[in-house]
Amino acid sequence: MRVHQSIENYDPKEESSVLTIGTFDGVHIGHQKIIQRLNEIKSSSQQRSVILTFYPHPRRVLDHSNDIKMLTTLDEKIQLLEKFGLDDLIIEPFTKEFSRLSALDFVRNILVLKLQLKKLVIGYDHQFGKNREGNFEQLLEFGELYDFNVEKISAQEIESVSVSSTKIRKAIERGDMDTANKYLGYHYLLTGEVVKGQGIGRKINFPTVNLKISEDFKLIPKKGVYIVKAKFRNESCFGIMNIGFRPTVGGKGQTIEVHLLDFSGDLYGSSMQLEVLTRLRDEKKFENIEELKEQISKDESMARNWLSKLDQL
Repeated sequence: MRVHQSIENYDPKEESSVLTIGTFDGVHIGHQKIIQRLNEIKSSSQQRSVILTFYPHPRRVLDHSNDIKMLTTLDEKIQLLEKFGLDDLIIEPFTKEFSRLSALDFVRNILVLKLQLKKLVIGYDHQFGKNREGNFEQLLEFGELYDFNVEKISAQEIESVSVSSTKIRKAIERGDMDTANKYLGYHYLLTGEVVKGQGIGRKINFPTVNLKISEDFKLIPKKGVYIVKAKFRNESCFGIMNIGFRPTVGGKGQTIEVHLLDFSGDLYGSSMQLEVLTRLRDEKKFENIEELKEQISKDESMARNWLSKLDQL
């Protein structure tokens, strides 16, 4: 998959395209239905399969009072989309100026002239252009005018999976990773850099790595303890993740700490990606360090027992 950082950087090489458009935050199973249809059309034609997406999320640009959190960082979105065998991903920088393009200008000047559009696949509720004035009926009219076809994925097809990015965000906010992962079609990802912590875990024989996520818009699950699969330096192992303020040891800021099972080594400065598998419990404040150690031992036993019943990981 070729990745283009703007429409201007995309060269269709005189090849026509089958295209879909959207923010694709989370690349969830509803999005995957649209991508699946895009690939079906590609396989029966000579057209390039192209996704046009936007960064930052339009709502973060147009509504500064909106503190919406994202399911995927840009790198995570690229990583997820790469798995679908697409030809091209175009990431258009979303600005207020871009948002002022009329529906006609967007279709004629961008989709037709720059992207060589021949077929457009959209969700049933897709809107576009200035003030979201463009809709499916207008696209049909533009298609007749500029010689491209439009296919709409029906509401029944999308709603049959009962999924939306909003629904997934709410599940993650309440720590319901089982529901979130079901709707995503994969395990929720957290990606960051391993940084130095206070070393308290090592002192109590449960060393942890501290994950720093640089993107402040990334949605962090509800405080608590989770089972994760960690990937780093071409290795992977399971672990127990705590998200919270470490009240037992007087923590002052929220941290993401992972106790890796069956691994020892120095990972400072390494990039790490976590797959959040399931949630074990809420964060608790214990009376002393001994109670904390006892609970961590119980968490580890619960995690190993849960993992022993899985064979797909």
